[in-house]
Amino acid sequence: MTNHAGHDHAHHAAPAGHAGHGGHDAHAGHGGAQPGGLSVSEHGYTLELDATIFTAGVQTIGFRVIGPDGQAVTEFEPEHEKELHFIAVRRDTAGFQHVHPVRDEKGSWSTELVLEPGDWRFFADIHPAGHGGTMTLGIDAAVAGAYDPRPLPEVSRVARIGAYAVTLDGDLLPAAASQLTLTVSRDGEPVTDLEPYLAAYGHLVALRVGDLGYLHVHPEGHPGDGVTAPGPEIAFMAAAPSAGTYRLFLDFQHGGVVRTAEFTVPTTEAAPAAAHGGHDHGGHHAHH
Repeated sequence: MTNHAGHDHAHHAAPAGHAGHGGHDAHAGHGGAQPGGLSVSEHGYTLELDATIFTAGVQTIGFRVIGPDGQAVTEFEPEHEKELHFIAVRRDTAGFQHVHPVRDEKGSWSTELVLEPGDWRFFADIHPAGHGGTMTLGIDAAVAGAYDPRPLPEVSRVARIGAYAVTLDGDLLPAAASQLTLTVSRDGEPVTDLEPYLAAYGHLVALRVGDLGYLHVHPEGHPGDGVTAPGPEIAFMAAAPSAGTYRLFLDFQHGGVVRTAEFTVPTTEAAPAAAHGGHDHGGHHAHH
């Protein structure tokens, strides 16, 4: 069973939302910047789990972000309406989930995940109050049980989630920004009434295959700006930090339900400028 066709969370949208955080140059991949989530600790902040071994099924995950003073952080700058965005994925890229935990006054967070046996990576996307910007911390966890790793889903430009299809246009370039456009349809008809979800019509997370380096890609425009339409197209600017293969996960909301479309995407080198006359016959601008 592969998961390249995407999946339907089938949960009703609450103000909890999925991805889409502002201001992470590293996550957006500008200029080949390093992806986030490769370290459990950064700038003196450390992600600590209550437990790192779980049984399969619906599990409550407890954790804290420990600050430079050794205490649990209790003040965060909201990013797209939430203080913390939590992403979980098995290391074979199956089981992607993007949830929003709740925090108590002492800085302890909790959330529920649906876990299958295998090795997992958890990410916390945060902006601690008083810190200069956002960061993504990552930590490994293990889920007990018989583990059948899945092969990497095949490269495809179309993801299907029930009656919905999402088509990907554009190329992911290493160390150069390019536009990715995702077009949403339902039963073959364009969806033109996408619903805002955390101040955007779509949120895109990219993970580098091999080390799960975490990129956060931001949509062009936002609902209410007088320019951005509620579908069927959602445009993003992205740049991969390196050549390679990436897994893309698009969250979008329609009919009060958040759905996730998944893609496997290799990077494409920008076409060089032609030697005569400077014309670019390859359809892409040359990036140096």
